Amino acid sequence: MHSPGNGDRKQTRVSPTNTPLENKKIANLPSNVLTQSRFLPPWPWSGLGLIAIALTGLFPSSAQAQTAYNPSIQVGIVQRFGKERSDRITLEPAGGQLTLQFEGNGGNQTVATTEPVQIEVVPQPLAQPEQVERVVLSTHRSFESAEDSANYWKAQGLDVEIAQPRQWQVWAKRETYSTPLLRRLLLQNVQAQGGRTVFLDSQIRREVPLAGFVVNGTRVVADQVAIAPSNNRVYVNEINSSEGRQLFAGSLRLQPNAYGTYTLVNTVDIETYLRGVVPFEIGSGAPNSAIEAQAILARTYALRNLRRFTIDNYQLCADTQCQVYRGLSGAATSTDRAIAATQGQVLTYQNELVDALYSSTSGGVTAAFSNVWNGPDRPYLRPRIDAVQNVWDLQTRPLSDEANLRAFLNLQEGFNETGRDLFRWREASDVAQITADIKEYLSTKQHPLANLSRVEQLRVAERSSGGRVQQIEVVTDRGSVILEKDEVLRALSAPRSTLFYLDPVYEVLPSSPSPAPSPVSVAPSPPVANASSEVAQGEVPALPAPAASPSPTPTRILKGYTFVGGGWGHAVGLSQYGAMNLGRLNWPASRILEFYFPGATVQPLSERTVLWREPE
Repeated sequence: MHSPGNGDRKQTRVSPTNTPLENKKIANLPSNVLTQSRFLPPWPWSGLGLIAIALTGLFPSSAQAQTAYNPSIQVGIVQRFGKERSDRITLEPAGGQLTLQFEGNGGNQTVATTEPVQIEVVPQPLAQPEQVERVVLSTHRSFESAEDSANYWKAQGLDVEIAQPRQWQVWAKRETYSTPLLRRLLLQNVQAQGGRTVFLDSQIRREVPLAGFVVNGTRVVADQVAIAPSNNRVYVNEINSSEGRQLFAGSLRLQPNAYGTYTLVNTVDIETYLRGVVPFEIGSGAPNSAIEAQAILARTYALRNLRRFTIDNYQLCADTQCQVYRGLSGAATSTDRAIAATQGQVLTYQNELVDALYSSTSGGVTAAFSNVWNGPDRPYLRPRIDAVQNVWDLQTRPLSDEANLRAFLNLQEGFNETGRDLFRWREASDVAQITADIKEYLSTKQHPLANLSRVEQLRVAERSSGGRVQQIEVVTDRGSVILEKDEVLRALSAPRSTLFYLDPVYEVLPSSPSPAPSPVSVAPSPPVANASSEVAQGEVPALPAPAASPSPTPTRILKGYTFVGGGWGHAVGLSQYGAMNLGRLNWPASRILEFYFPGATVQPLSERTVLWREPE
């Protein structure tokens, strides 16, 4: 959840000539194909302007029906469509008709229908196999750390782009490093200078998923399709999704992405977009002021993060990597009322939108930005005890001390989240599971230790003052690996947050009994003259008892670890359950936001508002 600023460097985006399906030679197409589309014109304002983006850069020049401060945004509601052969999307008009525009037969084509439209992909073999390569500079769990890594590589003079094929990655820009020779020279140079996270992702592609749609009984092959419902409403049913049939406002567009698949993008004004976010993020049953605080944050977050998917020519996703967005299907009266009451309101710090971060449960203490991700701290995001009462003093009892952390996590009462399911938690993980987790994590990074056989030890090497794990050392049979910050959650399946300590679990093997000492035969001794002894002459003196054998130390075998912690999620910024408690205490939305973002202020969105400024 993030940030453009002052400067004259433009953001990059992938032009149509950059997409994986452009200029590919496809083997014989099915006989029932009506036409093959090339590319529709790009989005009218997808370039996004300067790094320091003010609101004037967001408004399209076309006469779209929208208020002055209710800009439209582009949300990828189905990402990587076509990765599976069975992928299907059914579109249905919610009354009225759907108008589909695509390019084919030498010009723009338009088809209108009142019937459902099925979008599908057909794997098409390439006339010749091709090698698809990219230099991956780093891999991350979050956009936040990926962006910091991208800034680092740019400072080293490299042209880069941020991608999300599955995990977030920083790529050497494909247009710049466009030949196998250039990519290998770059790889060798970076690795020679200590770039341990860099690898060449190389694949042989023998077929591509070719998108198309079936309308009025006719199949049309089209790389890009614009879909406009006549009444601004359309049902979307993704066959391989558990979400089912969902209602979306605005228009849709199917377009290629950077990974050889497709994205279904929803263009929608931001106030309508919030109707599909707020009920799924905080719920319609939360106190009204907590819902209002969530609405202000969700609006702020969306406008600050429009750069996330520049590589794929849209702006936001619809899952927890951005904000959960489910269209109008879950809209509720209480959340609609809160959105309307806060219309146009955003949270700012020195006239720039804040990093409007939030998560489910802090565990009783919020986190600084740099305690979870790489990058500079934000002055309004810092650790604080998530309680109205004075239950703990971080200054005198910092949670970087494990004894303090254990005492803190033993507390249950007095916090904003007291009683919530994941306020406190214990999760056990055996060595086999930990080993499998680490192997999978290292494999995705093509790490040299990915062939490990067993994890032998976990050790917390560093904590923040707010108790968050900063580094865990993973000792394996092949060497040691350091996990940092939120990468801990990417690598290990057990912990729910980075606020935890470790208790090793051992199996104690029974000790083998020591063998009894052999009997000793002693001959009678002759009398000792002038001996000062109470032993009568001719008697065998008593031997001293044999020294007791030390008790053998039981053999202990590490079986796993119990992760004992608190909270769910990153804990930076607002705690949703904490905000609910403050709402029940009759705190207004502005006071709730001030509690979690000290120094920030709620103000109306205006053309002078800076959406994001690149950190210096």
